[in-house]
Amino acid sequence: MKHTYTIGMAGHIDHGKTTLTKVLTDIDTDRLQEEKERNISIEPGFAPLSIHEEMDISIIDVPGHERFIRQMIAGVAGIDGVILVVAADEGVMPQTREHLEILSFLGITHSLIAVTKVDRVEEELLELVEEDIREEVQGTPFEQADLVFVDSLSGKGLDLLKSRIQKMMKGVPGRDPKGAFRLPIDQVFTVHGQGTVVRGTVYEGKIAEGETVNLLPAQKTVRARQLQVHKQPVREGIAGQRLAINLGGIDKEEVERGDVLVSADHYVSADTIDVELTTVDAIKFPLKQRGYIKLHLGTAEVYGKIVFFDRNVLEAGKKRVLCQVRLDEPVVTKRGDRFILRRPTPVETIGGGMVINTDTQKYKFGQETIDKLEKDLEGTPEDRIKDVLLEYKWLRKDEIVKHSGLTADEAEETLSLMLDRETVIEVKNQMFTLPDLFGNFMDRLRESLETFHTAYPLRAGKNKSEILQENKESYPKGLLEHFLDSGIQKELIKRNNQYIALKNFTPHFPKGWESRMENVVTALQREGLFVSPFEETAGNNLCQTI
Repeated sequence: MKHTYTIGMAGHIDHGKTTLTKVLTDIDTDRLQEEKERNISIEPGFAPLSIHEEMDISIIDVPGHERFIRQMIAGVAGIDGVILVVAADEGVMPQTREHLEILSFLGITHSLIAVTKVDRVEEELLELVEEDIREEVQGTPFEQADLVFVDSLSGKGLDLLKSRIQKMMKGVPGRDPKGAFRLPIDQVFTVHGQGTVVRGTVYEGKIAEGETVNLLPAQKTVRARQLQVHKQPVREGIAGQRLAINLGGIDKEEVERGDVLVSADHYVSADTIDVELTTVDAIKFPLKQRGYIKLHLGTAEVYGKIVFFDRNVLEAGKKRVLCQVRLDEPVVTKRGDRFILRRPTPVETIGGGMVINTDTQKYKFGQETIDKLEKDLEGTPEDRIKDVLLEYKWLRKDEIVKHSGLTADEAEETLSLMLDRETVIEVKNQMFTLPDLFGNFMDRLRESLETFHTAYPLRAGKNKSEILQENKESYPKGLLEHFLDSGIQKELIKRNNQYIALKNFTPHFPKGWESRMENVVTALQREGLFVSPFEETAGNNLCQTI
């Protein structure tokens, strides 16, 4: 089975990231004129890397200059692994350290270190360079990373680097395309004759050409007219891929970087989120209660204020803080998402961490709130089961154990309690789902049927196969069948052969045509067995009513 991955290329400015990407992929990721003139990367660049027939890999070359840290964060959001690039003639530099911190906060654990420009230094100095790097990465996810000496101009070490990349990615579990589709947008542009095009890395799930998805936080429905992966048309985009989507039903001005395309209802737009924050070792200036911050989450960057519940000032020194971020604009997120927090002025990285709650409220200052957030962070067994069922729609008990991290006994006990409280539903073949998913589906179905009945009032209802086709990307077929059967049993909808209709719907003449068509029926009844051609009867009666 072929797996799809995205690798980040990170490091200090002018340490050879773009050149290394080019020799590995034969693609120059500096596409802007300004990037070529100044010889620096300003926006993340992307290129496909072919090293193994069972791996589809995209490399993201992220900017290294301190002025472009926000682009760097957007670039590495959602990557599966990273290559930290350090030039042999300069060693570890300020942006190397900042990139290390950011990658650690984002939870990137699969890593390699590429020491570039090795032909510029004497052989005996390389040992000192390695010692310097090893000392710097101690205590970070890079501590055990393989280190490879390379030179992009001479080609030295490139084959070894490719083999190390392959080894690294074999240790990365492939992303599961069964989850709900989510793509944070990092590029928006127009193509002449095609309209609006967006790009991003698919975090979760999959999308098919022609599928309808939601754009958040704008709450707009759009259609994926065409899909491309590295300029090659595809019929389907899956988790881990670098994907371009030609959107129908929306103008370029209505979309911006940080927006998110989703296929499910459980993704929310929130302007207040509870978080677990881990700070950097050295904050230059203390951060006061309700201090102004900038949140980087996925590809979004939003200003807001930080609210503490156990202190009034965040001092220097690495620490873990449970707190709340109140934003000026909503972001699209869910529990478990990783983020970076920076100070807008003076500009510096404060720390990063994980989202605890998105459906949240204001709390009182004090230990009671800290205790609540600690409990929420851990997550109850019921919370974990709800999270995985929202993601996968329906699962067997063993699949719930696998995805929730619960033991078999914990899952058994919790599912039993949830069944008693009717917060989970057991369906055929010992599959479990959530009543909220059934409710959401029925709301959407009723809306769809109302529209259909208005457009086609003489028809018995909507064809079941059409309903299954329309919802196949959002729900598994077996679950859709169960939801339809449940809706009929609960008398929320009704079925006539293969047709599905609203409970109280009866086929009828179109509004405004009732009297005319009743005259036609009366005429046909009066003539009995010897009727005039229908066109003549209908035509006469219609002319009389005009």
